[in-house]
Amino acid sequence: QVPLVQSGGGSVETGGSLRLSCDTSGVTYRNYWMGWFRQAPGAQREGVAAIDSHGTTIYASSVKGRFTISVDRGTNTLHLQITSAQPEDTAMYFCAAQQASGAPSLAPRWYDHWGQGTQVTVSS
Repeated sequence: QVPLVQSGGGSVETGGSLRLSCDTSGVTYRNYWMGWFRQAPGAQREGVAAIDSHGTTIYASSVKGRFTISVDRGTNTLHLQITSAQPEDTAMYFCAAQQASGAPSLAPRWYDHWGQGTQVTVSS
């Protein structure tokens, strides 16, 4: 199991910004996917953004243009920058990683390694 340790999150007003971070020091794969997922109460976990080892990114349509996924290779940290936050963005957010090649996927079932989760609450 690859340990992924999350930080950040919290509460923000509608239209505000927030950054989530995930320590990915344990990810030593040459080819990988890393992603951010969220799960609201009573809902299934859904992918919001993913990035592969070549820097290719993919976003869910609901967050495209508002969320940005990035990897800081110097600190081995995965980030999710949330801007123009909306109440429907309220959920528990998880980072995830997987040894993989090809374009990254937003499907949670393809990821084996998960962070502990962090709550994001957007108030209207």
